[in-house]
Amino acid sequence: MKGKYRAYFKLNLMSIFFLAVSFLSITLAWFAYSGIANTQTDIKVKSWYIEFSKNKEKVSNDIVVSLSDIYPGMDAVTEAIDIKNLGDSDAQVNYTISSVRIFDQELDVSSMDTLKLEDDLSHEYPFHINIHLDKKYVRAKDDVSKLNVSITWPLDSEQDGVDSKWGTDAFNFQKKEEEKARNDSNYQVRSSVKIVLTLKAEQYITSNDSIDMNYNFGDTVLYDVKNNRKCDAVSDTCIKTRIIDVDSKVGDASVALLPDLYKSYSVGTHASYDSILNSAVATWNVSTRALETKDLVRVISTDILNSYFVREHFSDRIVGNMKYNNRVELDVNSAKEKSGSYRFLNASFPYLATNKCYWTKDSYDSEFAFAFTKIDDTQSKIYKENVQKSCSIVPVIIVSKVNLYS
Repeated sequence: MKGKYRAYFKLNLMSIFFLAVSFLSITLAWFAYSGIANTQTDIKVKSWYIEFSKNKEKVSNDIVVSLSDIYPGMDAVTEAIDIKNLGDSDAQVNYTISSVRIFDQELDVSSMDTLKLEDDLSHEYPFHINIHLDKKYVRAKDDVSKLNVSITWPLDSEQDGVDSKWGTDAFNFQKKEEEKARNDSNYQVRSSVKIVLTLKAEQYITSNDSIDMNYNFGDTVLYDVKNNRKCDAVSDTCIKTRIIDVDSKVGDASVALLPDLYKSYSVGTHASYDSILNSAVATWNVSTRALETKDLVRVISTDILNSYFVREHFSDRIVGNMKYNNRVELDVNSAKEKSGSYRFLNASFPYLATNKCYWTKDSYDSEFAFAFTKIDDTQSKIYKENVQKSCSIVPVIIVSKVNLYS
């Protein structure tokens, strides 16, 4: 009997031991789970809320631009979409052209390079369709970017045959659509032009191809041209500048800065341009280059509503998209060949508005060169000026981002 009790006693001790270990394990597991749970409750979940709106009314991210009547001399048709970030994370924004129909022609947008497609819409038709996103990101907490679309058709573009053909095509298309509607009460009359844009917002992720949020087109930078670094207060060597890179990427090593036009860096005729430029920057310890006409045209082309290419006796046309390949060089050459000039709003580019005339490095011919100045309090121009006139010059400063970070 004693052996049996001894066996039971050993068995009970073992049971109690395993029971105790079991309770201890459950308790430790509960504490471990509780610790994880408590830690998780301290983590703030970032909200994601991007709002698209037109005239303060919310819209979807698919933007339909539809135009029923299109003809030479039509009033400009515009669309403006606000992209607002109400969330807690920075977002990168962009758009794709989902479809384009011009009369009966559906463009195969899926097989076309996006920049080439936009260039074609801007320049290869007698009417001009331009799209511009003013900022390709929106910071968290109420930052806003704007998408603009404009459609114009100058009355007299010096292409009478082309205008006549497309004008006739537009008339015939509308006539056929009306006839279809008369024959079928359920038929929905199509617009002459229909473009669908899809807006996309994603969490901002830094990469070499990302837009650099630290260096926005048009931002003010105070820069010390003597010590080659950022500075805090305007002085003889600390000058106010503006970033003129339209789309600075994170991977870009440098930034182009245009000094403020509050003073003349040097003055002279265009024939002495190189020498007066060298004289202006002789005491500077920064990398500089001459201001080119294409620099200015790229800048003003970002306003697709109010920047115009101008010729005497012909209708003004929107400058339009200048991003594809050598489009800006072709446009400037066209201005030379056709005695053209450019006009833009002072309010859009106040850092280019000046009562003085300023040279660019480019000549029209032996008698004239490109310059820019104010027309009046509302507008400025890039125009041809006699090379014998004395105008100011301003250099472009090329600054390493390393110097701007420090």
